[in-house]
Amino acid sequence: MTHRIATREEWLDERRVLLEEEKELTRRSDALARRRQALPWVRIDRDYRFETEDGPARLADLFRGRSQLLIYHFMFGPDYTAGCPSCSMIADGFNGFADHLAHHDVMLWAVSRAPLEKLRAYRQRMGWTFPWASCPAGDFNRDFNVWFTEEQERRGDVEYNYRREAPPEWRPEAAGGGERAESGFAAMCGTDTRTYRRERPGVSAFVLEDGIVHHSYSTYGRGLDALWGAYQWLDRAPRGRNETGVWWRRHDEYETG
Repeated sequence: MTHRIATREEWLDERRVLLEEEKELTRRSDALARRRQALPWVRIDRDYRFETEDGPARLADLFRGRSQLLIYHFMFGPDYTAGCPSCSMIADGFNGFADHLAHHDVMLWAVSRAPLEKLRAYRQRMGWTFPWASCPAGDFNRDFNVWFTEEQERRGDVEYNYRREAPPEWRPEAAGGGERAESGFAAMCGTDTRTYRRERPGVSAFVLEDGIVHHSYSTYGRGLDALWGAYQWLDRAPRGRNETGVWWRRHDEYETG
């Protein structure tokens, strides 16, 4: 398809109109951010336990002297041989600014159910430096709706992104995006589709005040779009996301040349 060609003056006229719409979107985004921050806090009374490079830790320990904590729920189950490719692409982005947040009163961690040794090995492979904790017992991941048991799946008791899902009808040979993509990603993680899908991505925010941890916000699914740095760049490229299927890989799996 041939794209419309214009003069510089015609382009400027349309670009100025678009700029006003972009400014309005920015103002709307600012207003939504204020509403996120205005959400009530929920006190965390459960004694969640994590394994970290510094030894066993509680949720309050992950703050490391800061008052705010962001956790990326990274899809890496105990049966995986490698982390989720989509989560890995997101982590490529936040790896670079985790240190900046730590110097602005915000700790950013990834948390997964895989054993700490697996997480450390994969982080080394990817060249990342952000802190990554293992929560093998699963209570934390289950309570924040990013991990589901086989029994939950069978009885249709899966609530993700604030909606209850119907039990999946798996047809590995079916054509089409979601199911085929998940089968491909499951294979890339060394597991089967059902096991892969019982782990889910998300981000949760916490605040520490007067020695008490509170939960303030969580987002899942398309709510992670704005945190997926590559897509923000693609949305500004001439052909946008330009997707006909899953195109990304882990950054060390692309062909060179």
